[in-house]
This record gives sequence, structure tokens and C-alpha cells, in this order.
Amino acid sequence: ILGVDPSLQAENRVPGSSQATAGAPKQQKSRSTNSRDERFRSDVHTEAVQAALAKYKERKMPMPSKRRSVLVHSSVETYTPPDTSSASEDEGSLRRQGRISSTPFQSHSNVEPWLNRVIQGSSTSSSASSTSSHPGGKPAAASNTAPATTAATVLADLMAHTQIENHSAPPDVTTGLVEYLHHERPQVASVRGVPRGYSSSILETADGVPVNSRVSSKIQQLLNTLKRPKRPPLKEFFVDDFEELLEVQQPDPNQPKPEGNQVNVLKGEPLGVVTNWPPSLLAALQRWGTTQPKAPCLTALDTTGKAIYTLTYGKLWSRSLKLAYTLLNKLTTKNEPLLKPGDRVALVFPNSDPVMFMVAFYGCLLAELIPVPIEVPLTRKDAGSQQIGFLLGSCGVTLALTTDACQKGLPKAQTGEVVTFKGWPRLIWFVIDGKHLAKPTKDWHPQVRDASAEIAYIEYKTSKEGSTVGITVSHASMLAHCHALTQACGYSEAETLTNVLDFKREAGLWHGVLTSVMNRMHVISIPYALMKVNPLSWIQKVCSYKARVAVVKSRDMHWSLLAQRDQRDVSLSSLRMLIVADGANPWSISSCDAFLNVFQSRGLRPEVICPCASSSEALTVAIRRPSELGGPPPGKAVLSMNCLSFGVIRVDTEEKLSVLTVQDVGQIMPGASMCVVKVDGTPYLCKADEVGEICVNSGATGTAYFGLLGITKNVFEAIPVTAAGMPVSDQPFTRTGLLGFVGPDYLVFVVGKLDGLMTVSGRRHNADDVVATALAVEPMKFVYRGRIAVFSVPVLHDDRIVLVAEQRPDASEEDSFQWMSRVLQAIDSIHQVGVYCLALVPANTLPKAPLGGIHISETKQRFLEGALHPCNVLMCPHTCVTNLPKPRQKQPDVGPASMIVGNLVAGKRIAQASGRDVSQLEDNDQARKFLYLADVLQWRAQTTPDHPLFLLLNSKGTVASTASCIQLHKRAERVAVALMEKGRLNVGDHVALVYPPGVDLIATFYGCLYAGCVPITVRPPHPQNLATTLPTVKMIVEVSKSACILTTQAIMKLLRSKEAAAAVDIKTWPTILDTDDMPKKKLANVFRPTSPDMLAYLDFSVSTTGILAGVKMSHAATSALCRSIKLQCELYPSRQIAICLDPYCGLGFALWCLCSIYSGHQSILVPPLELESNVSLWLSAVSQYKVRVTFCSYSVMEMCTKGLGTQTDVLRMKGVNLSCVRTCMVVAEERPRITLTQSFSKLFKDLGLSARAVSTTFGCRVNVAICLQ
Repeated sequence: ILGVDPSLQAENRVPGSSQATAGAPKQQKSRSTNSRDERFRSDVHTEAVQAALAKYKERKMPMPSKRRSVLVHSSVETYTPPDTSSASEDEGSLRRQGRISSTPFQSHSNVEPWLNRVIQGSSTSSSASSTSSHPGGKPAAASNTAPATTAATVLADLMAHTQIENHSAPPDVTTGLVEYLHHERPQVASVRGVPRGYSSSILETADGVPVNSRVSSKIQQLLNTLKRPKRPPLKEFFVDDFEELLEVQQPDPNQPKPEGNQVNVLKGEPLGVVTNWPPSLLAALQRWGTTQPKAPCLTALDTTGKAIYTLTYGKLWSRSLKLAYTLLNKLTTKNEPLLKPGDRVALVFPNSDPVMFMVAFYGCLLAELIPVPIEVPLTRKDAGSQQIGFLLGSCGVTLALTTDACQKGLPKAQTGEVVTFKGWPRLIWFVIDGKHLAKPTKDWHPQVRDASAEIAYIEYKTSKEGSTVGITVSHASMLAHCHALTQACGYSEAETLTNVLDFKREAGLWHGVLTSVMNRMHVISIPYALMKVNPLSWIQKVCSYKARVAVVKSRDMHWSLLAQRDQRDVSLSSLRMLIVADGANPWSISSCDAFLNVFQSRGLRPEVICPCASSSEALTVAIRRPSELGGPPPGKAVLSMNCLSFGVIRVDTEEKLSVLTVQDVGQIMPGASMCVVKVDGTPYLCKADEVGEICVNSGATGTAYFGLLGITKNVFEAIPVTAAGMPVSDQPFTRTGLLGFVGPDYLVFVVGKLDGLMTVSGRRHNADDVVATALAVEPMKFVYRGRIAVFSVPVLHDDRIVLVAEQRPDASEEDSFQWMSRVLQAIDSIHQVGVYCLALVPANTLPKAPLGGIHISETKQRFLEGALHPCNVLMCPHTCVTNLPKPRQKQPDVGPASMIVGNLVAGKRIAQASGRDVSQLEDNDQARKFLYLADVLQWRAQTTPDHPLFLLLNSKGTVASTASCIQLHKRAERVAVALMEKGRLNVGDHVALVYPPGVDLIATFYGCLYAGCVPITVRPPHPQNLATTLPTVKMIVEVSKSACILTTQAIMKLLRSKEAAAAVDIKTWPTILDTDDMPKKKLANVFRPTSPDMLAYLDFSVSTTGILAGVKMSHAATSALCRSIKLQCELYPSRQIAICLDPYCGLGFALWCLCSIYSGHQSILVPPLELESNVSLWLSAVSQYKVRVTFCSYSVMEMCTKGLGTQTDVLRMKGVNLSCVRTCMVVAEERPRITLTQSFSKLFKDLGLSARAVSTTFGCRVNVAICLQ
């Protein structure tokens, strides 16, 4: 098989089916209870995705999910009709003659049979839609320029972009094998097994040269041993040579490159000097607890929204003192204190109990213990729980503080004690409710020290890979951060703040527990459970408490929008700051804009919305200031997503589909310095138009990963350098994990996070962006909006994108598959990247994160372990794995036993399966004569002229036309004469065959071969739907560079009609010839190709992502495909098979047009279109002709199942009996539809259909018949 010429690749996409792309009407969307991904909602993006999908809309070719095109991996010698295993009697003499003249050259005995397959078909092929996702990416090269001695290196190369012109020399898959191949046999390069009749009088040397038996076999064996290279050391057998085998990805020469000046370090405003600023956070607590004991500190709400308790500063101080005293003095083991200053203590409190958490946190600080807040474990097998256990173990935690209610809810062992969770250290659980705390003695006073570099608390963070680390924050950093937040947000004493976030970590902790105490603020804490019941609760509390500041996520704003119609009397006029904690998520802008649109009429001022950017390592990085605090006007940037994938910033002024709109996250924090550095390798400063990782130098950042010195140095002690390699500062910087750039007015823009980054073929994609695109394909009927996970998995040393979503229980497999196909198309259009796997799992089966949403790393782990248990999978490896390995070179002296042992030692299972061995054709004139299908047809016309090959049925079940060997030959001759005389075509010209399914299509195909032209079969346009079906015909004709169109008179008139002129430019059609009335002229001579590698035909098909591509099929590959199907299905002239498939591409084309000529069997042709008027046509024909083997498509099977479900009794009365069917093969175009095949088998069991008869063929665009039952 030859590669696809770049010119045979459709640059523009084939329009998709209208059913698959009709955008659902926008309706009020119900809120998912644990949706975290509403922040990805963007109406603009949704419209862009719908527009991208609309490009597919007019298509009338088969479903855009056909990833198929002819490609067969077989050696050149397998091409002949006469076959040893299934030839009929009339071929016997020829078969015997072929065997007698066989040449007995043998392969080296140690060369494994699978090497044969490596030569027959290289695995470097990639699908047509593969490199299209990566413009300019280097495709796997086809070895069609190799010398004649390597003719078997006929490979597939489905290049997918017209920009690709130059590529490096193709791999020579026969390197290292030449010594086993006879130098006088240019057509044969495969290694054969010993033929029958092998004689001991013929031996072979190590070079494969036959020697006479007079040489002693022992001497010969010695010679062979001496000729072998020295055996390599044992360890070399186990070395994975994958990296050197992989195709090297070449960078796109046209990719955008940064052109701006280098951006220097940016300094924030200086921290202001406050005269009465306390020397530490504990000093502030002591001040307020003693001087303002009745001032409210924190109000907790229940799930109905009622205030259940207000903690005053006096109570917080006294209860924290009690706890500190109890922890240090009342907990003992063997008369020794259980805890000493500096020990780590776990805080285990639910999201609904901020009061007890606050007491525990400050109690630990007063006792000079280090609190480690974690989530409440609900079961022994919580997602990520084992990693939390690892963190606790590495921190040396022995004590966990909790409440009485929380402890009662923890899983218990039979002894009544809290169970030891998987991976956790043994813990003592201490309940801190009032009755368990001791009152401090009068002489005991805590030491309230000034802020120092000692650790204050440890915040946990889960990385992209799922590992959990503890980030240490010192007392000095904690104080400096409170100081910086107070200045940036303009906090003042006694202000009221509404906090919707998790108070245990990140912004919820920094604003709602630490900075609030520093400034004696009153915090209204909104529990997550209340937000689920009443998404407006936080707005109601802002209104009732006249809160000045609210800290929320974009998710909370979106939920409020969905519920806001229920409330008319709320006012947000009291707010001076609405801090959006996840402002660093680029998709938060849509929630912010929509929220402002709705609530501006209720007192919300535009300047109040303040997105901020933060990370666990660097704490708050930047925050937008309201104008009264001196902040510049907000900024917005519309960026090209394609350029962003190369790390380059390009503002997109046009209304393009693939753009990312981002808002600024304000200016950097007071007292901080910031720079942007390259993501990979040495931290060089980025240019002004380059995306990099934001790094911060400040006294208000985390200090280390607890106990992990190696990664601490890399993250917390980065030294950014200039292009000349000079350090930008003598102070280390902290990497934030945020990807972004600095815009006008020194505003910071964030476009993604390092944790969500997926680098595919050298381009960077953000998981959040891909989620947003999937959500824009109106998923409401099929999946849950908030339950979508996107991550990457390594395959062949490169990231591959995986998308997993929870399927709604009421969504059918068929509907879900349509949605999945459209998601693939959308991601391909918007991001120009392929998706490796799209999986749907049953509802509520994905691991949950502690506060809603999906636990991404745990989901990824289950995917890698094969434990996801999906109910729907769409794998597209061919669209994204474009760096397939070159064929492996076998060590000649490593035998099969060594291979197996080597793989066992290396812990690898050999992932390969082999079909039955195709007995090789020997090199003789008789055999070479049948290398070409045109020769086979002529031979059949001479030897068995009246043997029937084809029988076409119409919708009434009567015979519409037939063709015997001689009839087909004569019709083909007439077509060839017409092509030469009327069409004036030359050898090698491409001809489009636009015919309905029938014998005409077959005759014109062979007519083209007789004339030396290259045929392309094209589905005719539908007369009632020209507007959507004719453009596809036009595109195939243009992309294939067809010099002529052969068709019927009726279709020719249609192509030139006024209706056609409205859909396409009919003046640009090439020559159109009708074949209805052709002169009966005899062809002077049939064209015979000069080489089996010459092009036989082009196979055009459409991929799942809607890309049209033509696969070049050589004569050698065509014969190989026919031969393997003949052997597998045991086809010979006395056989009859029934085919109910479309004959335009892939396996349907091969069975309809090629196999009968090659194998000589009679094909009963049933056009699938005829079933629309007579649904029982196919099954009746199978019964009438007592067919043993039949092929159909899923659509045919579905039509029969639905249309004949209630008519089995009627069919039985009509005499339909399917007991004759030994094999009914359904051609799986996109996926195995198990439910459908089971229903079909069960339904027609009553008509005698054996349950074991129905099977599925498996193939792909690269190889249409990988498996054939």
C-alpha cells in the first residue's frame, strides 16, 4: 500500500450528519448537585464550538465515524488466486504446477514468524486524521522509495496535511534481513517457513544459500556457528530500545515564535508601614480576645441558612487557650507528654464546622504545635485517602483533633475505635468539644512570640500525578501574607466578610481564618451543603449582614445565576469587593460577565468584581484592586488558542472559533517581585509575547515541601536567569505553577496551570480548555456537566489526551456515541489535537473530590489500571499517536526461548497476536501472472467464461442484473476503450466512478484497470438532497485530482442540473462520460503494470473527526487483501456469499468489487438502500439462495431488528429459514455494538439463525480487515 499523497487529503472538513450536529435549543439548564465545572461555561465558546460542528452539517456520506480505509500488511508473494488450502478442483493442476517449480530457499531458523508481518506491513502507518491534528507535524514516512530488493516494504502512510512536503528518508524495514533474502528475487522479501516436501538433501548456510548434502551437516553447523556474530551479553536482550525506534517528532517550521523583548522582574507596591501592626498573628488574636472580647469573629450557618453559633474574639481566645493547655499538659503516654512544641497535629473537621476548626487551628498555634488540616475521611477507600495517609506519615502525625459529631461519623472497627485508614499511620483521635478541655492553671501562660521563620502550619496539595505533599508556611510568611492581603484588599477593623470557600486551605483559610483575625473582621461562613441546597444563600447573607467583602469561586456565581429567578429582593450594593478565588481559571470570565449582567440591576458595581490568582506554594500571587484602592481599569485579551499551544501570545482580532478570552487577575501583591520564566529546563526569562510560569519572590510565600528537599529546591529556590545566563536577583523565587504573562498596566494574565498542562507532540494544551470545549457540545442529555475529567496518559513517550465523563442513566448508547463523535470533532476543530480515548462511565462511579467535582488523579489511576469499567468507549489512537515505532530488528541469534525468558525477566508480556500463516507463493512465471486483478479477470474469462460472478437483487427480491466472467470482461473492455477514445485518458490518470451499488460499478472499476487508469469509487449524490450530498462528491473529485467522471446518464444529468449549480460550481467538473450505451469494441491490449507497487485504486473515506482522506492502494496490497480474505473465509468458485454493504470504501468495497474476481465465488449483491422499501430483502435472499456466509453493516442489522421485530412469524410462514447461515459478519465501522448484535441473534433464532453465527469484523482506515471471522 502506498501512502496518501498530501494532495489527496481534504484540507477542509467533510460536513457532518445533520442528525449528529443539530444544536440543542438553549434551555434553562438544571444544576448538577456536585458540579464543579460550571466555571467552564461560556456561551461565546459554546457558539464557537457549535459553529465548528456546523461545518460537518451538510454531509451525506456514511456516519463521520468511519475510521476505515483499505490498508493491508501482506508480502508481495501472497498475491495469487490458486491457493493450496482452499483452491477448488478446477484450479488443482495449476496449484500442483506451482508447487513443483517452487524454489526451496528458507529463512534462518531463528528468525521469528512475526518478523514476516513486520516486513509485510510496517507499523509506522498512521491514519489520515492523525497528523491533521498537528499542522506541519512530521508524519510516519512511507517506504515507497526503497530499491527493488525491498519491495515488501510496501507501507501505508496516511499523511494528513497538505503542508507536508519534505520528510526524511523512510525507514528501511529490511535492514538486517538482506542476508536471508536471495539476491536474485527482487519481488520477495519475506521470510518463509519450511514448505511441504522439504528434503534433507538441501541445507542452508547462515547466509541462506543452499548447499549440497555431501558436506557433513556437523561441519556445516560449525561453519554457521563461526559465521555468526559474537553473542551479545545477556543484559542486552532486556534493554528497551523503544526510544531509538520511535519516529522523532519534527517541530513545525511554520509554528509561531515569540518576538518581543525580554520581560524583566516586576516589582509590586511596597508594603505600607502600620504603626500598631501586631508582631504576630497570635499577638493580634490576644489583642482582640482581651480588648474586644464581645466582637463577633465567625458566624456558622446550618443547612437551612440559619445562624447556629457566633464565635466572639473573647471565646476564640479562651477556648484556644484551653485547647493549647490540654494538648501540652493533659495528654500523656507513659508519664511523658504525648506532644512537644514543633510536633505536627492533624485537624479533621467537616466543612460545616468552621468554629471548631478555628479553635483547633489557633489552639495548635498557641501550643507551638503545627496544624495539618485535612479532609474528613468518609470510607476506608476514599479517593486520594492513601496519599493523605502518606502525608500524615511523612509529617510524623500521631494525633488527630476532631469534634464529637465528626468522630461518631467516622468508620469504626469491631472494637468501636476509629478504623486505621488505608495507608494511614496509627492515630490517637482527640475530641476537642468543651467538656474534654481542661481549664489552664493560673500560672500557665502561652508564649506569644514574634513571627519567626519556624513552621506555623502545613497545607496539603495534591499534584497532577496524585501524590499529596505538605507545603510549610512559616509564622513570618503567614504574617506577611496577612499584611499584603490587608493592604491589597483595603481590609479594615470590624468589616463583615462572607466566605463560601473551604476554610481549611487556600483563599478560604487566608481570608476567612487568618487575615480576618488580624483585622478583627466578622466572617459569615457558608457551608458547602447549604450551597447545594440553596445556591443563593451567600447573596442573601451579603444582603442581610451588609457584608463589604465576599470570597467566592466562579462556580458559586454560576449556581447563583441558575437560581436567581427565585429571589427578587436581594441587593449587593454593600459589596466593595467580590473576590473570585479561581480567577486564574481562564473560563471564570464567562461566569463573572454573566453575573454582572444579571446583578448590576441589584446594586452590584462592575469594579467590585476582583479576580485573583493564587497557588498553594506562593499563596496569593495577584489580585485585582477596586478603583477606589487605586487599581487600573480591568483588562481583557482575546488570544489565539493555536498560538497559545506553542507558548506564544497572539491577540486574535478576527472572530475565529479557536480563541481563548482571558481576564486579568490584577496586579501583583504588595511587597512582592514577579517574573515569567520558561516552563521547561533552565528558568530563562520569557519574552513579552511568550507564555511562561509565573515566579514570585516575597516574604509571603510557602517555604518548602515538608520533608522533600529535592523538589523543594526546584520549586521554592528557583533562580531565574536572563538570556545571557545572568541571575536576575540574589534572592530565590518560588514557582507558582501558574502559566501566564504580564499585560498592559502591569496587569497579570493567567492562561492555565502547570497541573492541567498536557504536552502533545510539542504543543501545550490545557485540560480546562478541553473540558470547556466538551461542555460546549450541549451535553445535557448525555452526560453530567460537572462530571467530566480530562487528563493525559503517556503512550510511546508522549502525552495522549483522555476524556472521561459520567453518562446519564437515560442516555442510549447510540445517542451517547453521537455526542462522543461530535466532541471529538469539536476538540479537533478548536484545539487541532486528537483525543486518544473518550470514555463514558455509569453515573456516580467516578471518584469524588472532597468538596464535589471529580478526583482527577484517582480517575487517571483507574484508567491506567483498567478499573474504570466504562459503558461506552471511543478510542482514536490513529488521530494522535503519530510517532509509531519503526519495525523492530530481531537479533538473529536470539531464539524464541530467549525472547520469552527476556520478556519474563523484564516483566513484559509480548503484546502481539498473529493470524494463520499464509503459505508463500514461489517465484515462477505462472504465479507472477496472477499478481494483478486485471490478469485474474482475463484468466477467468478464458478458463470459465460462463461462471456466474455477480447477481444483483432489486427491492422486490428479483434479479436486476447478473455478470459472468466473460460478460464482466467484455464490459470492462468497452469501458477501457471509451476511456481511451472518448476520454483521451493516459495511463495513471485518476477516474471517479459515480454509480449506485450494482454491476456497473464493478465493470467500470475493471475497465479502469484495463486502461491503466486509477479508479475512485464515489457515492452518487441524493437527488432529493443535492445541497448536502453533492459538495462531498465534488470534494472527492477535486482532492483525488480525477481527470474524468464515469457515471450513468441519469446521474450525469443530475450533475449538470440547475439544482446542482446551486450547490457547487458545475462548470469545473472534469470530463463526464456516461457508460449506458458504449460501442462494442474490443480492446487492443490490456494494460499490465510494470511493478506490483504501482497504484491500483484510491480508497476515500471519512474519519470520526470528519476528515476526508484517500488511501493509495497498490496492486500488491490489493492482491494481498483478497488473498487473506479468501483464506480466512474459505472462498472458492462453488461458494455463494450475500453482501448487504455500501460498496464505496473500506471492506464493503473490497467484498463488493474485488474478492469475487480473485476467489471466483458468486456474490449476491443486496444494495442497503433497497431495504428501505423491503426490509426483509436481505434475509429472504440469504434464505432463498441458502447462503452460508453473509456480510452486512450495523445499519442493516438495526433496520432488520427494528423493522422485522414483530414479523418473524410472517417470515416463517413465507419459508424464510436462516439455518443455512454459518457466518453472518457485521462490519464494525466505529465500535462493536454488542446490544444490537445480541438482539439480532435472539430475534432471528426463531428462523433458525445459530447464536454462534453472528460475528464482527474488526478493521480500521489503515487496515480494513484486521480480524475477520
